[in-house]
Amino acid sequence: MFNIEEELKKLPDKPGVYIMHDKEDNIIYVGKAVSLKNRVRSYFRKTNKTNRILKMVSLIDHFEYIVVDNEAEALILECNLIKKNRPKFNVLLKDDKTYPYIKIDIKSDYPNVFITRRITNDGSKYFGPYANPGAAKEMLDFIKNKYMIRQCRNFKSNNRACLNYHIKRCMAPCVGYVSKEDYRKQIDEIIDLLDGKVEKITKDLDRQMKEASEKLDFEKAAYLRDKKIAIERVSAKQKVSNISENNIDVIGMAKSELEVCIEIFFVRGSRMIGREHYFFSDLKEMEDKEIISGFIKQYYMDNPNIPNKIMIREEIEDKEAIEQWLSTVIDKKVEIKTPKKGEKLRFVEMAEMNSKVTLENKEKDKSEILLELKEVLNLDKIPRKIETYDISNISGEFIVAGMCVMYDGVIKKNMSRRFKIKTVYGQDDPKCMEEVITRRLKHSIENPSGGFGTLPDVIFADGGITQIRATQNAIKKYNLDIPVFGMVKNDKHQTRALMDENRNELKISQNLMNLITKFQDTVHDTAITYHRKLRDKEMVKSELDNIKGIGEVKKKELLKHFGSVENLKKSSIEEITKIKGINEELAKKIIESL
Repeated sequence: MFNIEEELKKLPDKPGVYIMHDKEDNIIYVGKAVSLKNRVRSYFRKTNKTNRILKMVSLIDHFEYIVVDNEAEALILECNLIKKNRPKFNVLLKDDKTYPYIKIDIKSDYPNVFITRRITNDGSKYFGPYANPGAAKEMLDFIKNKYMIRQCRNFKSNNRACLNYHIKRCMAPCVGYVSKEDYRKQIDEIIDLLDGKVEKITKDLDRQMKEASEKLDFEKAAYLRDKKIAIERVSAKQKVSNISENNIDVIGMAKSELEVCIEIFFVRGSRMIGREHYFFSDLKEMEDKEIISGFIKQYYMDNPNIPNKIMIREEIEDKEAIEQWLSTVIDKKVEIKTPKKGEKLRFVEMAEMNSKVTLENKEKDKSEILLELKEVLNLDKIPRKIETYDISNISGEFIVAGMCVMYDGVIKKNMSRRFKIKTVYGQDDPKCMEEVITRRLKHSIENPSGGFGTLPDVIFADGGITQIRATQNAIKKYNLDIPVFGMVKNDKHQTRALMDENRNELKISQNLMNLITKFQDTVHDTAITYHRKLRDKEMVKSELDNIKGIGEVKKKELLKHFGSVENLKKSSIEEITKIKGINEELAKKIIESL
């Protein structure tokens, strides 16, 4: 039995990482400390705490800790554990956006320049991200027009040059028409261009023009002049400040009652080449500097595009440890600055202003959706919490249900729930729906602070009038007044409309229709994924576990190799014997049994 008070006494006065667990042994928070003794004890002492911390502490069943040599090591370990376990009370970066980068594979003998949306630690140089994909393509087109670099993705030696060589778009390294050194000079200039070192490039072009003119090579001089003008023009289009330093990320933040928005600007050589924004919910009680610190640690974890400077509004507690960590990663000094005046402060204020506008626009969209729902559904109040349910089975086998929640106009996947049907036998979806909703309502009535939370304001049934009535039957058992509407589909299994209890299809905007469609698709995926999991588990159990000589290890290897029992059934004895530990006799037994 874990005794928290006794364990607190054992905490060492050393740096390390502490890990909080709930009674189900889920990791709910990971933190680092210069002194484990002082930091962990502070959570359990009577001091002024936010509701968020109070809630977290109330869920702590036990904790563990890892002692390290210094704060920098603790920070790296903290980042890794957060990334792996995604604890619910940490600042979690959920990025489903993939912005384009310009990539140069500098380890190649003749590097290529292309656009990618995937960053890996492969030794290549990445420039970006470009929030506008068109800007990335425009820059790449400019590079390909002004520099004679190869445009084939896979380099290999050839007997003759391709068309790009003949139209003066490539130096034809594939047939040996250019040395590695001369080709690399172009790449170095492109890197300078993408780094914003335009002045360095133009000075070099001036020198080359002068040399060409002195040699009476006026055609080359004219080409270099046009190239210089083009570079200055493309650079001027993106210049946004007088900051002379390269590689700066500027971070701004805005808060509302529901969410936090963090905006990050990417300034490279006085040019803002792009920006990103991220939303976090349930963080309004957390201090600004704590949110920014958590964001920085997660954002730059496994990110090879680390800048020389990060500019933020106010100084964070673990500034020095983060600087040391990031400097070690890129083998170059990284600083976190909090500017007080001038152009740099203007950039931070601009990032903050944009984060505020982004947040306001998102909340405006949500407000409009919620107001439309209230009006369309003819409700007395705004429906903040909406739940939907879907039944999944095949011919009455492995019957399950999925539940999804939309809160304040946002689909909350972490609030999804799954059910096994307990009282209905055979294929009767309405009865299954009634059972599931009866069980779900009972949870909140008996335990309002439990896992299901408060009762919903509205329920959307996945289906038409039959499912609506089944849902209403469950609600009537508890004398509740929860409106019910159906999400009906067309013959192509696409969401068609919302339906009321009188079979009227409600007229809604395209934005609301898109949200309802996503809501219906989400609950359908939740239900069918659970159904498949149970079905596959049962198939594996019934068909492989009964074969003598097949234990857990061999079963896992078979499924890993063949993908499914169905694929295994179609395999030959020769294919099966390729699996480690399975001889011809056992392979024959598997074939006969299946």
